[in-house]
Amino acid sequence: MMLTKDLELLDGLPIIHIRSLGALVCADMHLGYEGIMAKKGALLPKVNLKSIIGMLSAALEKTRARQVIVDGDIKNEFSTVDQEEFNELYEFIQFAKERKVQLVLIKGNHDNFVERYKEPFKLVVHRQEAKIGRYLFFHGEELPNAKKGIDMMIMGHEHPSIGIFNAVGTKEKVRCFLYGSYRRIPLLVLPAINYYAAGTDVNIEPGHLLLSPVFEQVDVDRMKAIAIGYGSTIDFGSVGKLRRL
Repeated sequence: MMLTKDLELLDGLPIIHIRSLGALVCADMHLGYEGIMAKKGALLPKVNLKSIIGMLSAALEKTRARQVIVDGDIKNEFSTVDQEEFNELYEFIQFAKERKVQLVLIKGNHDNFVERYKEPFKLVVHRQEAKIGRYLFFHGEELPNAKKGIDMMIMGHEHPSIGIFNAVGTKEKVRCFLYGSYRRIPLLVLPAINYYAAGTDVNIEPGHLLLSPVFEQVDVDRMKAIAIGYGSTIDFGSVGKLRRL
């Protein structure tokens, strides 16, 4: 699905392709997630990194992109670096190296110590936000710097999804992009690429309970919810209309 003439939402994937940058963009990988959860007593199948690499591989085959931009929360822990996080980050870097794509990392609130790997692995690392071309990428736990010459702002952090109920009242979470505007600049919120981060149902949770301070200034009910799943990307209309269903 083409959102603009330059920006494509890849069908069924929480990944976008920006043609002018030759870039794929995703957010919220939370590498090392299963290892951290195991230490807390929750044993999960170790599928997150494999899933991420599988989706990016498919996107690279389709687009021939030259770089991958990760818009925050590369790793999972806040205050430490777990060995599992380091191992998975190293494996992800090796994947990018084998595919001959440049990694650009926007640090999120989970990404302490990521800059330590900048020099040895020749990574491009930005704190919180970066203007690349005519796009402003920011993670989302801080307000962005609304600079001139920006065609669109792109953020992660929120893990948006929509809750859909079937005839017997069972709810299914469907990840979604949110598309609206912030200070008259188009704003795109990315769903999490993490396998386990199903997200917050924006059509059910009150807007004031969303994580990012951006939503103190943006009416989420006026944003479009563009759902992904089962190999498709579908525009579900405004969050407000979904909330009233």
